[in-house]
Amino acid sequence: MPTKPYDVVLRGGTVATASAVFAADVAIDGETIAAVGRDLPAGVREIDARGRLVLPGGVDSHAHIEQVSSAGIINADTFESATVAAAFGGTTTVISFAAQHVGLALDEVVDAYHALARKGAVIDYAFHMIIADPTEATLKDHLPKLVKAGISSRDRVSHST
Repeated sequence: MPTKPYDVVLRGGTVATASAVFAADVAIDGETIAAVGRDLPAGVREIDARGRLVLPGGVDSHAHIEQVSSAGIINADTFESATVAAAFGGTTTVISFAAQHVGLALDEVVDAYHALARKGAVIDYAFHMIIADPTEATLKDHLPKLVKAGISSRDRVSHST
């Protein structure tokens, strides 16, 4: 029975990871690296990577995107402009601050940042929560609800969701 070809195969590059550097092909299905090795089966699209480095994407773990400061000033980058610039630099994930301000419900703040990111992010994103209003509701209701939903220190979301 024939197997489905990989979506993309990068051929003959030098793969560099955090722990090793080696010659290999890299096969991709959708947005996932499906195989790393030599002489991998054909892909729908083939990229000649001979003489080139094949590197994993970077993570920017400290980003301020569409964040309003306590003085009410918003920074210039939107999720679209920030993530497009990141992608051109080889960054595949940004972790932006979701800043709560006094009087705002933390869960609603995170929902609002998700809405902004879903509208414009072209790469994966996550959030660091800034808790600026540690009221009883924030600490006993909103924060536990976010943790129960799987959001603890940060909330990582693929750009394709």
